[in-house]
Amino acid sequence: MRDLMGMLGKAKEMQEKFQAVQEEIAAMEIDGQAGGGAVKVTLSGRFEMKKLHIDPSLFKEDDVEILEDLILAAHNDAKAKLEAAMQQKTQEMTAGLPIPPGMKLPF
Repeated sequence: MRDLMGMLGKAKEMQEKFQAVQEEIAAMEIDGQAGGGAVKVTLSGRFEMKKLHIDPSLFKEDDVEILEDLILAAHNDAKAKLEAAMQQKTQEMTAGLPIPPGMKLPF
């Protein structure tokens, strides 16, 4: 019975830690860029685009497709960085727990 109570206590503690990590991730802002910094995107921890900066030199009628590609590339850069940061936070939280390889949190 003690082991069960101990497990329940650890599960609750883990849940509280996980909630704190989720809140920390939600508050994060990650920057991505493309075109050598000509286009910059900032994403929140909830993958919402918060900021978009486009260097004025890119505003040319014949370069619209290039600008669109740079915006997408900057967004994808920020998204990849955010996903890596989320994975790192999750790994820090679960360090030492016997979680099977490949299992992702949250479930």
